[in-house]
Amino acid sequence: MDIKQIQELVKLINKTNIGEITIEEEGVKITVKQKKDPVQNIIAGGSSAPVYAAQPAQQSAPVSTPPAAAKTTAEPKADNLVTIKSPMIGTFYRQAGPGKPIFATVGDEVTPGKVVCIIEAMKLFNEIESEIKGKIVKVLVEDASPVEYDQPLFLVDPS
Repeated sequence: MDIKQIQELVKLINKTNIGEITIEEEGVKITVKQKKDPVQNIIAGGSSAPVYAAQPAQQSAPVSTPPAAAKTTAEPKADNLVTIKSPMIGTFYRQAGPGKPIFATVGDEVTPGKVVCIIEAMKLFNEIESEIKGKIVKVLVEDASPVEYDQPLFLVDPS
């Protein structure tokens, strides 16, 4: 089950009076519970799956996805630059902590698997890796800023 399907499930719960729904697919179990205040919890089974947060306006939903679905996406743009986008909602950080080196700056070469930033969601710090090879042309998000799902983070020149 991918992030978009999970988001649709959360929207369905918001529109109805369903108290709880559980779905199991390909070894991943997702439970969505609606509380008295409009907050949904999405919890996926599996011992090695990281937990991510999806926070629509005034709501929070911890989301757990299989590691393969947690990768960043890169889509080509008309001007031959590739965008590295956020795979989740959270807080964007360019370095692991105060005084630590910045993961990726303008002019840095990136390769598939190189960590370019961290997104913190629900007190969990998720390393975001590049899926492409190229040079960082622009950082589109300020450090310690909130980011949305699928929000562009970096522009990369793949040449």
